Amino acid sequence: MTTETGNVVPIWTLTTDDVNVPVALDKAMTAGRLAELRSVLAVLAESPVTTLEVRPRPEALDTSHGMKFGSASPIAQQLATFAVNTPKATAQVASSGETLYRMVVPARVASQVSGNILKPMTSSAAAGGVHSALVGSKGISAQATFVPVTAGAAAGAMAIATPLVLLAVAAGASVYAEQQRKAAIEKITLLLEKLHQDRLDDERNQLDGCRNSIDKATAVLLDNGNIGATIALGPAVYAIDTAIAAAERRVKRWRTALDRLPADKVELPVLAAAIEGIDSADSEFYAHLELADLAIALKRRVVVLQAVEHAQQDEGNEFKNFAEALKLDTQNLEALISELDFVRLRLSSLEIDRSHGLADFTFGSSSVDKLLHTTYRLRKLGDQVSRPGLQNDVAIDILRREDGSVTVLPPAIA
Repeated sequence: MTTETGNVVPIWTLTTDDVNVPVALDKAMTAGRLAELRSVLAVLAESPVTTLEVRPRPEALDTSHGMKFGSASPIAQQLATFAVNTPKATAQVASSGETLYRMVVPARVASQVSGNILKPMTSSAAAGGVHSALVGSKGISAQATFVPVTAGAAAGAMAIATPLVLLAVAAGASVYAEQQRKAAIEKITLLLEKLHQDRLDDERNQLDGCRNSIDKATAVLLDNGNIGATIALGPAVYAIDTAIAAAERRVKRWRTALDRLPADKVELPVLAAAIEGIDSADSEFYAHLELADLAIALKRRVVVLQAVEHAQQDEGNEFKNFAEALKLDTQNLEALISELDFVRLRLSSLEIDRSHGLADFTFGSSSVDKLLHTTYRLRKLGDQVSRPGLQNDVAIDILRREDGSVTVLPPAIA
């Protein structure tokens, strides 16, 4: 796709500490060359290195799933500072009105930068697919010329932008977790409409009721404020932690049951006796799986809030405090996610067989249907498991409007 700015894309190299990086970006480069240099910087840099691109807003850009911030918010002011300090580099892009900033976090440091929270959004439309906030990004990347700039220094030098990186990563992680929450709520709602279980309805409502408090706390913290008692984040955290504890208890029970099953082929009645409801699409087992995903999504948002609050309370707002807080707070959560992944993968790999008991002289069509449907559902469980080995560079797109306000979009593969 050809842009109106002559295909020139200004790009900053950002660090979170004053360090020397042995490799600088070229004066002008293609997307392929830029990707190569990003990989080199990820290996050689002592501090996490990100890049920040700026281009006009694509016509088809969907901002409905983003997180909005006013022009007075720190993240909006940080972006404005870059534009003001490098007027020649951004003049052509800025003159077109709304601008899109893309911050790219290398795969090698993505887990460190986000505490393993920030990941591209997977797509249910195709195996291995992702949602990309930048429509037509491949076309732009293939034809654009990337020109390195920095604020108040020579071209290609590093700019220390700890607050901007911290806020962008926090907002991107929060947007990602919110997308997970919405997906989990949709699945749970469909299940509970068929189950008519008041107890499960209460679990869902208590968890989803935490969203307003988390939204308010996110807005306050990312505007460099302090969380007050009126936001009622405490009760929300308690409800989420209670749901996490329930998920841990359930997944432990499922894993114990799976450990007792044969490693190769399992008869469907044996599996159904080990994990109640697994042979029925409208059962508590599948609802409990989705409730666990919902609790994890909400907990991820809370973890980001706690990390941002921790970082902002320290003098200098150092990025390493933010990364360390995320690392410590996500250890138990990652353990639960790992256990859920194990259960899903184990179930998806099972070879389900019909019953071979003495009384099973016939095998009716209804039994065949149940066997096939159960096998299909279990195979799909494996698609919900994240595979860290396939991690790509993560991009956080930030749309800056003419009035100075910004919208942070869901993470995408760079």
